[in-house]
Amino acid sequence: MSQAWPNRRILDLFRIDLPLLLAPMAGSGTPKLAIAVGAAGGLAALPAAQYTPEQLDAAIAEMREALPGRPLNLNFFAHTPPVPDAAREANWRARLAPYFAEAGIDPATVPSGGGRAPFDEKFCVLVEARRPEVVSFHFGLPEPSLLARVKATGAKVISSATTVAEAKWLEEKGCDAIIAMGLEAGGHRGAFLDLDMTRQVGTFALVPQVRDAVSVPVIAAGGISDGRGVAAAFALGADAVQVGTAFLFSPEAGVAPLHRAALERAEDNTTALTNLFTGRPARGVMNRIMREIGPLSPDAPAFPLAGAALAPLKARAEADGRDDFTNLWSGQAARLAPRLPAGELALKLVADARALLGA
Repeated sequence: MSQAWPNRRILDLFRIDLPLLLAPMAGSGTPKLAIAVGAAGGLAALPAAQYTPEQLDAAIAEMREALPGRPLNLNFFAHTPPVPDAAREANWRARLAPYFAEAGIDPATVPSGGGRAPFDEKFCVLVEARRPEVVSFHFGLPEPSLLARVKATGAKVISSATTVAEAKWLEEKGCDAIIAMGLEAGGHRGAFLDLDMTRQVGTFALVPQVRDAVSVPVIAAGGISDGRGVAAAFALGADAVQVGTAFLFSPEAGVAPLHRAALERAEDNTTALTNLFTGRPARGVMNRIMREIGPLSPDAPAFPLAGAALAPLKARAEADGRDDFTNLWSGQAARLAPRLPAGELALKLVADARALLGA
């Protein structure tokens, strides 16, 4: 496959056989999913944001044993931890008060805080010890001294851009490749220079403009769930694709039954960007709280603090078989995804694209 594929920029950069990266997908990504994609020739990825450093170390060991000699991408969040805002937290709990009352939950018993940890000294020490071939970031890049230490290990560094300005910023800071993340993508937006969601760009408008603006390889992401999407991304100048939602249907993904059911019924217009679940815009299937409060609310505490107050509501509803308060991350092209094991899916996406492109 790699010998027949004409564009080798990403293949040679990451030493992979397929021009396809598994999206890390914190919450749904598993070592089994990453191993399947890596064994097929794509770039395996672990969503480090869902692990403690000790848990991540164990997951890396599992990956190395299953994929000897294959590259591994460790993905980290690069956000700045927010300063707690008591007034905003109070407004958020007041907004949720009717739901607490309905569920019989005393708001005073609901803890605050929590959420995903950003890349820090402990994670950096782990990168230095384990030396992954690729380290990727979401929400920009970590502070310069930590980034320099990552690059000193020999790892290739990549990050997500949702605008041309972000892509140029990432190249200036030393990224080896850039993920052009279109508005169609599921999960958290990678935006970091401009969080105005009204100005975010679709994949097929973003990719060629990023390609024209930077010299490093470009990886297309967002709304790519079948071979047609892969082929279109390459036709527009991408050097590889990053695919997430399509792999959520694979048995290796860690998707809860309620989430899987939502993915199965998802259509082109049934997802929306929302900040209700974490405090930062992310695309997911519409559910009760998104419909009733509105997908984007200024009352939601800053990332990643919003989820704490929703946690007991989520647990109570899920126990009753309802997804009213569950984050159901999905891109806009879920219905196009072939239902296949992850390794077979990776091979099919590239083979179908190659046929369409005549490559």
